Amino acid sequence: MDNYTDVDQLIRKLKFNLEEQQVIKDLEIEPDVFIPLLFSVKYGGNWSIKNKSDSLKVMAIKEKITRYDQKNKAGYTLELIHLISNPAIIAKEGQVYRLEKCSESKERKIVTRPYKVQIDGEDIIKAELNPKNMEITIKHVDGPLSFEGSAAFGISHEMEHLKGSKMDTGKCLWDFSYQTLK
Repeated sequence: MDNYTDVDQLIRKLKFNLEEQQVIKDLEIEPDVFIPLLFSVKYGGNWSIKNKSDSLKVMAIKEKITRYDQKNKAGYTLELIHLISNPAIIAKEGQVYRLEKCSESKERKIVTRPYKVQIDGEDIIKAELNPKNMEITIKHVDGPLSFEGSAAFGISHEMEHLKGSKMDTGKCLWDFSYQTLK
């Protein structure tokens, strides 16, 4: 538990917000483009937004990578966040059945997602959050990029949002049956 006063906390948050404003200037992007990355950093998860005219679509996809030293029995988990403006899926591979719950849905649904996805966009920014050294490094990267597993599922899900379609209306969790093993 930290020993910061409410005023200290406010000052730290304002400083962090000012640094975000500087990052937006340094990256030479519009502030709206940064919103999904900002949400992913502050609240976790994948995020996407689009403007009313559909001329701007942006997604942030988060991956977690744990680095663990067996000898020292210590490690940390990096968070890699890719911010992609006007994304386009170039290729998909495989089919994975999974349970998902979206903020737009009241219950979990069974959906199918590609296992691998290749994606490109007008602009791609990579952020790396390192809890060990308490730094967020951020830079532009070239596409296309390839993702598999959870990140590919996240891309598929966020693309649905950007296209304006609802999450797959497949079967829900209530359609499962329990099997007790003895």
